[in-house]
Amino acid sequence: MATGHADPQRRERILAATLDHIADEGVAGVSHRRIAARAGVPLGSMTYHFSGIDELLKEAFTRFADQIVAVFEGHLGRAGTPEQVREAVTDLVHALSEGPRRDLVLAHELYTLAARRPEYRELTQVWMRRSRLLLEQHFDPVTARQLDALIEGLTLHRSLDGEPHSRELTRLAVTRLTAVPS
Repeated sequence: MATGHADPQRRERILAATLDHIADEGVAGVSHRRIAARAGVPLGSMTYHFSGIDELLKEAFTRFADQIVAVFEGHLGRAGTPEQVREAVTDLVHALSEGPRRDLVLAHELYTLAARRPEYRELTQVWMRRSRLLLEQHFDPVTARQLDALIEGLTLHRSLDGEPHSRELTRLAVTRLTAVPS
């Protein structure tokens, strides 16, 4: 095992191992010993890099939220016309729901933690605000908020349903929500 100065990626490996562990075992199974073993680092590295489990969890979940926001950016950043934006949102729902099961589990572990503990609720609020700001580049704030909730809900339903709904149904829901009233 490399020592601190010879191992500049140690902190990053600890954060990655934390997310992997949460995806496999849940937040309740996180401990310094388990994460150190999973990351292949000495136990002392945990307290060297993180003041405690809460700091570790917050940084790991912040990293995860950054990854999901990057997925939003990747889909929405390419869209220009209203129709392209609707298609990008449809693609986003399907990319998230058909993506790694790990990401779905991590999102729900964070939501559960946020429902119980205010300091994690703040983290999810920052994440939602970032997602909505990306949507607000194309829609008014009210529509962006509703669309963000639709994305979350459709992603959850598609990922857990034995027979997930089609792209056409996703596109229809997005179109209904984003259509300009006549």
